[in-house]
Amino acid sequence: MYKLIAMDMDGTLLKDDKSISERTKNAIKKAKAKGAKVVLASGRSIDGIYGYLKDLDLISDGDYVLSYNGALIQNTETKEIINFKALSGKDGKILRKVSKDVGVNILGISLKNGLFTPKNTRYTQQVADRNCLKLTVKELDEVDEDDEIGKFMMIDEPEVLNKAIELLPKELYEQYSILRSNVAFLEFVHKDCNKGAGVKALADYLAIDKSEVICVGDEGNDKHMIEFAGLGVAMGNATEEIKSIAQYVTLSNEEDGVAHLIEKFILED
Repeated sequence: MYKLIAMDMDGTLLKDDKSISERTKNAIKKAKAKGAKVVLASGRSIDGIYGYLKDLDLISDGDYVLSYNGALIQNTETKEIINFKALSGKDGKILRKVSKDVGVNILGISLKNGLFTPKNTRYTQQVADRNCLKLTVKELDEVDEDDEIGKFMMIDEPEVLNKAIELLPKELYEQYSILRSNVAFLEFVHKDCNKGAGVKALADYLAIDKSEVICVGDEGNDKHMIEFAGLGVAMGNATEEIKSIAQYVTLSNEEDGVAHLIEKFILED
């Protein structure tokens, strides 16, 4: 029996209008009743996940959540931190210089002070709204060097971001874990972090073997957890890269792909 299912949110658990279908809610409720751990694993901040955890009845002493692409793992009720690897204001200075060199906008998310960016655009506002965060326009150089940062994001029009990615210094990939979460979003977290490492850390904490883990997602930042899982699953709307590494392709997020997956591999088990 699969004992843990970790799922991405945007493009996976959530429909395009950011809602969760009743079928999916019911499937998650039944999976939990059967003893499976249901874990949201998102690039979002905890503020942008909490409402969904509440809606899914996943706030208890036995429930956990992965935020910032696995950099932060917490108990949903007690807020106890199981694992956390933060970036800092120093990293902001490094990445701001690179962003200027490659001609792309950038933002950071501080655990204490919300989202900060040199320039507010429709994309930065979208991230702030999605994460329920206060947005402050200020240069990254103004951030305290010891401020705990969940992640930085280079964020711009897709064609601008694509060109910027081609120009990124190779050594940057040795300093950070760099993840493409959207056509307009490139995320930077601690070099030891990704959703796969986060799910592994949680599975180890719960004494669950990787063969008993399902992970499902749709974008590049889901790659590591899909590769880690005993059963790695791609959504029907996933990128071709994610589909190519998955062991199973479920239905799309608009077709209740998460519910279909749970019904097939957990409830029918």
